[in-house]
Amino acid sequence: MRDLIVQWLTTITAPFWHSSLSMDQFVTAMQETFIMVFFALLFGMIWGFAQAICLYITRPTGILPNAFIYKVLNPIVNALRSLPFIILAISIIPLTKFIMGTSIGTWATIVPLTIYVGPYIGRLVETSLLEVNEGIIESAQAMGASPWQIIFKFIIPESRSSLILSLTTATISLIGATAMAGAVGGGGIGDLAISYGYQRFDQGAVYLTAIVLLIVVQLVQSTGNWLSKLR
Repeated sequence: MRDLIVQWLTTITAPFWHSSLSMDQFVTAMQETFIMVFFALLFGMIWGFAQAICLYITRPTGILPNAFIYKVLNPIVNALRSLPFIILAISIIPLTKFIMGTSIGTWATIVPLTIYVGPYIGRLVETSLLEVNEGIIESAQAMGASPWQIIFKFIIPESRSSLILSLTTATISLIGATAMAGAVGGGGIGDLAISYGYQRFDQGAVYLTAIVLLIVVQLVQSTGNWLSKLR
């Protein structure tokens, strides 16, 4: 399948393609990018939802207020969100090497990407949960629902559309971060843009990277918009 894709891309781009970059290299880079996005988004969602739910229920007006947990977790999330991805990736190299055995490569980059996107997803999910009408919570409490039932059977289903749009935004941000991952040896199409476009002055590679990223982002946003409207 991969060879067919490479052959097809090579055929349709041959008349106007002027670059030292081969389609085989480009397809490999796209695979690396999708791997980084998929696994970082998966782990980031698990971590982000856990943060969001914890912040939501322990806030002063939450269903299980806990000032200590909220005041400890809230600044940690804010601090991690404030770090640009490249600075974060460099600063946690020892952690990445400890977990993955190496600090470079596609799989190693998943670690800083997860730490980068987790708090971002957490804040977006928390905002979506806070948009739920308080009347729904009061109704659930009146029916004798437990705090976890309120969260998983009332609040999350009610905020489904907003959550989908929030995750769409997080995915697009993550795609942008994977492009920057090339600067720290993460591979993917960001690495092609740097190693070919910037270092070798290959404008064809830059244009291809930009066009593909634009198409992927548009597809992700359109899919998110469509899913958010489903009932």
